[in-house]
Amino acid sequence: MEKTLNRIHPVSDPEATYFLQVSWEKDLGTGFGLLLSDCQCAWTGTVSEEDISREAADIEMDREKYVEELRKALIAREESSGKYNFVIS
Repeated sequence: MEKTLNRIHPVSDPEATYFLQVSWEKDLGTGFGLLLSDCQCAWTGTVSEEDISREAADIEMDREKYVEELRKALIAREESSGKYNFVIS
């Protein structure tokens, strides 16, 4: 299993700091787990392969392109710094 941990500052609350951990087996396209923490509380969730396919279809994006965008937004922070914004709600 692979994991990444990134510090994020959501545009919904720029003064706040959150930590986002993403874990996956083969690649993000087969599903992944998320853990989000503000160092006081933590939230977890999973995204299945079916969820990814459904979301890509809903926004009419090629599935492989969608998985690549997920990779850039969630785990490739240095190459996509400033390109993606997070909103915590």
